[in-house]
Parts: sequence; C-alpha cells; structure tokens
Amino acid sequence: MQPIIRNIFIGCLSVLGVSALLISCDKTISEPQRVGYTPADVDAKAGSWKTYVLSSPTEVTLAAPMATTSVEYQAELSDLKAKSSTLSREQQEAVMYWGAGAVYRWNEIAREMAARYNVPPASTADGKYPVPDATNPLADPRFPFANPPYTARALAYLSVAQYDALVAAWNYKNTFKRLAPSKVDPTVRAALPVSTLPSYPSEDAVVAMASYTVLKAMFPGEGPFLEAKLAEHRNTRLWAGMNVQSELTAGSDLGGQVAAKMMNRAKTDGMAAANNQALTASMIEAARSRGLQEIWLSQESPARPPMLPNYGAVSTWNFDRATLIKLRPAAPPAINSPEFTKALDELRAINNNQTREQARIANYWADGVGSYTPPGHWHRTAANAAHEANYSEVRMARTLALVGTTLQDAGVCCWDTKFFYYYPRPQQFGLKTSVGLPNFPSYTSGHSTFSAAAAVVLGSIFPDQADEFWAQAVEASNSRIYGLIHYRFDCQAGLDCGKNIGSYAIAKGKADGSGL
Repeated sequence: MQPIIRNIFIGCLSVLGVSALLISCDKTISEPQRVGYTPADVDAKAGSWKTYVLSSPTEVTLAAPMATTSVEYQAELSDLKAKSSTLSREQQEAVMYWGAGAVYRWNEIAREMAARYNVPPASTADGKYPVPDATNPLADPRFPFANPPYTARALAYLSVAQYDALVAAWNYKNTFKRLAPSKVDPTVRAALPVSTLPSYPSEDAVVAMASYTVLKAMFPGEGPFLEAKLAEHRNTRLWAGMNVQSELTAGSDLGGQVAAKMMNRAKTDGMAAANNQALTASMIEAARSRGLQEIWLSQESPARPPMLPNYGAVSTWNFDRATLIKLRPAAPPAINSPEFTKALDELRAINNNQTREQARIANYWADGVGSYTPPGHWHRTAANAAHEANYSEVRMARTLALVGTTLQDAGVCCWDTKFFYYYPRPQQFGLKTSVGLPNFPSYTSGHSTFSAAAAVVLGSIFPDQADEFWAQAVEASNSRIYGLIHYRFDCQAGLDCGKNIGSYAIAKGKADGSGL
C-alpha cells in the first residue's frame, strides 16, 4: 500500500543586508500522511519512569473512577455509543487527524505557531525597534517573536509537560486498571486501534490539556485557536468510541495539574531577563578586555538591538550552571590571525564561485524568519522517527522531551558563548548573504550547536539511524558556511559543543527507567 503524501507549505522571509529588505520564499516538504497505529510496545511500566519537573507521578493526584457496573458509567457508555454511531465527514477527518497521535499532533501545532510568530519587529519612523508586549500579544509587533531561542524553550516546556503528564497518567492507569469502553461493552464501535492499556485517565485528554496550557502561555494571542483544537481533540475521543466522558475529565484534570507546575518553573527560569539590553555594554567591555579587536555590530539600518543577549543565563534542563561554563568553547581565533584569514578566504572563495549544491544546502537549512527555526526542524525529525517506530504516546513524549531539553540547553550554551566573545560576523568584512543575516554575534554557530546536540540524542534513541542523523547535522552546519553566515571555526566549535551538550540528555535517558 502506497503512503498518502501530503504537502507541507512553509513560508519564510529572508532579511538581506543593511537594508533589511524582506523577500518571501516558499518551501514545500512532502511527507507521508500520519495515521493511527497500534504501538509496538504499550510501555506498561512507564508509570515508574523518572520525570523532569514532577518529583514523582503521585505529586499530582487523581480520584478513583466509578465502577464500570455503576449506573453513571453505563449512562456514559450509552452516550458514547450515540456519539460514535454516525459521524459526519468532518468528524471522521478529525478522528483520523488526531488518531495519528496526541503528542505528535500537538507538537506539530506548536511548530506551526512558532513559524507564524517568527517575525522580527520592524523599525518605527524614528529608527527604533518596539519590543513585543506579552500583555497585548496581537498588537504590532505581535508577541512572541518566536526566534530560535524562544522556539527551543517553548518546545522544551511543551514536550516535558507532555512527558511528565503521561508518566503520571500511566501510573494511574495501572492503579485503577479500568478497561477501555469497547472491552467493557463489545457493542461500542472503536474507530481507532485499541491497545491493552487501561483507559482511565485518557492519555489523549492528558496530552491535550497539558499542551493547551503550555502553548497558551507561550503564545497568549492564540487562545481561541488553541481552545478550538482542545475541544476538537477531546471530542474525537468520543466520536471514535475510545473514551467515556469521565476518562476525558480525569485526563484533563491531570494534564492541567502537570502543566501548572511546568509554568511555575517557566516563571523563574530567567527568560524574563533574556532581552536585557542594559547588559550588552558590560559584555562588550569584558570581550575587549580578553583581547577582542573588533566587536560584532548589527548590520541592519537602523541598527537593531541584539537578539536576547542574556538568554545564556536562562536555566538549563540536563546540567547546572557550572557545567555550562565548562562546556563553553575556547576563544575563537584573533582577528587577522592566520586561522581567521584562512576561514575568511574560504568564504570569499564560496562567494565568488558558489555551486548549485552549496546554494541548495544553504537554502534548505536556512530555517530563518517565518520558519519554525532549527529547533523546530529537529523536533519534526524526532517526531517523525518516533512515529515511524510506532512508539507509544509516553515513549513518543520521552523522545521529544530528550530532544527538546537538549535543544534548549544547546541554545542557552550557544547564546552564552556568543555574548561572552561578542565576535564579529563575516558581513563586517565585506561578505553578503542570501539566506538572512542573524542579529547576534558569530561565534559559535547556532545551527551547528542545535543540530549536533539533537543528532547525537536521536542517534542514541535510534542507533540504526545514527549516521543519518549526524550527516544531517554536518550538512546543517556546513549550510552556514555555504550561506556565508559563519566561519568554519564557528561551525566546528558548535558541532563539538553540541555533541557534548547532547551527552547529558543521553545520560539522563539511560537513567530514566525506560530501558533505552
């Protein structure tokens, strides 16, 4: 049977040179249509896996369900039969869409929102760049500006919330052991595969509420859109004959409790001060005191303030601050040193004779304005690999949590390094680029750091694909050289640092009790 192919449209904008000229471009990616499946393993013991924010699965509580022999439950069964007996075409399509997986779909929704919000504020007539306002998110400029660090953090919180909530759900499933409706009453028509897992609470409702809560906090202007998705997702479990109402209510309660704890962490992780522009003067002074001859300067006109100069102080997931400092790469070459000159000459040679393949690679991996950025790119890669492996919901969430946390850790480490060294970009030495000009220092390469970290984590989860993932990371890294965005030493240092960052997520995964 041939897979159904769908086209995913990704719009992007490139910021060119000092004129800040915005040029739209299109990318179309063909992927198989994702459909529901029976997990290769239901991971029945996942209720004992180690969590990230929860101290244990029982830190959140859930009331015992009513007996399946009770009048109340039988009434729910009758209601379920009525709702699942005859479906409209629209309802059938919704069931198929959400049947591909709760974790998979909510992460897809998050990436699409990140792409829509990845638009930097334009300058005003007086040459200033207004800062998006979280209290008025739909005003111009919209909040958030979902740049790579913001997207990495949003996807990390989403994936961790899904994972911790599902571990708690698995714990309570095994505690209460309520059978699925179609196993209690064989006349219930189930439109999707029914696993051997207990049905209370609904894992879909757990994921839906946890995801809705996190994404509404990260994208506050999208409340109505997210509420509609939440309602549709929950309704599909009734339309498909998969859950009675009390299982959905319990799942929503559990997911909401976990998400609230995630947001408590988010409020104190340092992100509120990530755009503190008052710190840049001392950062520049410190870099010069260490011997930097020429600092990075914005190449836009009017000059744009640097993107999130204090993001390097945001809390990490898989290691502490002292480890972050140890992970910081050594200083880049001195300006006009032989190593610097060699790297700059390489870029000039590419500029004069770029091949079609180099241009293709530069554009494919650009992941710039209007895209869901390198973190989103790697989240999609991780989600697809887990889906193709027929992972259970909880193992899918674990995969994305490991990748998501290492991507945020990579962003924090990379931004710490960028603003520690404040190194100038190749554009300050006469080179132009056609793939967008990032508004932050050059050393090290964010693409390289993000990609290496994600690739080594994915390689540890899917060892038969490790070489493929690493080849993608190297290509992503090289794309920044081919696009004349980074010197080779930026990229090599990013790859090396990213591999080290990923090793901490791998160690966490090996100790979480999942068996991988």
